[in-house]
Amino acid sequence: MRRLSLVHAAVLAGAASAAALTAVPAAAAETKTVDRGHDRTITFRADRAGEALVDVTAAAPGVSWANQGHESAVLSLYVDGRYATDDVVPAAFPISRQFALGHVRAGRHRLTLRFAADRSRGTRVQVSRTAVRVVSRGQAYLDLAHAPILYGRNGADWGGPFQNSSTDTPLVAWHEDVPAAVPGHRLLTYSYIWSNEDGGTSTPQLMARWGRTTDIEWIYQVEVDAQGRRVPGTAVIQAPNHVTQPFGGTYEGDHPLMQTCTLNNNICDTVDDPMRFFLSTSASLDAATEAREQIMDRNPWTYWVSDAESRREGKVEADPPTSSTTSIADPRDYLYLVVRKVTANPPNGATDWVGLSIGVRLKGDPTLYRSDHLFPDRSIQRDVPAATTVQLPPGTTSSDIAEITAIRVPTSAADPGSTIEVQAVNRAFFLGRDDEPQQSFLSGATPATLTKAAPTAVLYTG
Repeated sequence: MRRLSLVHAAVLAGAASAAALTAVPAAAAETKTVDRGHDRTITFRADRAGEALVDVTAAAPGVSWANQGHESAVLSLYVDGRYATDDVVPAAFPISRQFALGHVRAGRHRLTLRFAADRSRGTRVQVSRTAVRVVSRGQAYLDLAHAPILYGRNGADWGGPFQNSSTDTPLVAWHEDVPAAVPGHRLLTYSYIWSNEDGGTSTPQLMARWGRTTDIEWIYQVEVDAQGRRVPGTAVIQAPNHVTQPFGGTYEGDHPLMQTCTLNNNICDTVDDPMRFFLSTSASLDAATEAREQIMDRNPWTYWVSDAESRREGKVEADPPTSSTTSIADPRDYLYLVVRKVTANPPNGATDWVGLSIGVRLKGDPTLYRSDHLFPDRSIQRDVPAATTVQLPPGTTSSDIAEITAIRVPTSAADPGSTIEVQAVNRAFFLGRDDEPQQSFLSGATPATLTKAAPTAVLYTG
């Protein structure tokens, strides 16, 4: 049976070094079926009060995110009768995910798995593993205690409630924890990855400038003091039109309640949808050295889900024109890269900026395949670790690559003369036949200087 895995071990090991954990796996190892009228209940004990996390491995027979009308079956999780989160199960093969369950007191608790028939296309869910952990103190506890709870999108013009059981579903989440300006204070930022976005950036633009078809957004940020308390007036969300707006909603403990409220997955602080997503944010990211898309790399099943949605929605063609604003080629025809670079003298601004394109030459092929398809506005503008893709002929492998080049791309006739310093390539891989990332064949320093006079440089030779 095909099995996709999550990489939780490193995250949990880090949490264990700073926090007390109670781990209670499911009492039985065999697969349990959850369907209409047949709940499954698991007991666990918390040695101390804390924030509970649960790993769930689940499959839904007859379901596929790629098939219209059969997208998912939904498992709802309850702790001591309290609704905690939905698990949208998008495949007939097992997928492992981690969810938050919120604050629990010391003592015994009941975790109930319930089939949510009102939001499911499938008829049952098969659960092969559950394991609960309770984080009780330390920085890991603080990061989890302030994590947001996200309710689903339900605009009447877009299909009403339960939309996220079949489109733009939340997949994974993480946090960033950095020192705030006030000594002893911390700035916590929480981000979500959705399977796609029904509005906003076009799919070809997403692949060229962001290196994926998922939607990735920060949704909540708050400053906490040395005692871990919210600093009044610092809690903000990414509201419609990507505006940073003060959070004015309600809290469940220290967890803010919010809702996806736009087609490009921006956030409102009022809640009125039945679906609830309390994804674990225990994963962390160093934004200075890692691209946000590398959270997907740690969760390879997310590529399968996002590709399935792109295909189902008609966004994938066998050979789309490079000028297409709606369609991409098969996702397995792309090279996926993360590049680190700095633009200076002057740095990039909102207009007249200088972007970076990645070019690929294949052995025995004179064509230079470019990530931007020769459209300057599809080059990489940002100077944080950035993902991109390069479309190549079907069946291309790493052994076919002769060289990978960096190309300086002015986006207007008024070239500001900026210099691009390419520092490194974090990873470069293709997707396999199962739409999972294959092993990266390039990772490390690739120093190169791109100027107006010398706009290209070779980063890799095969």
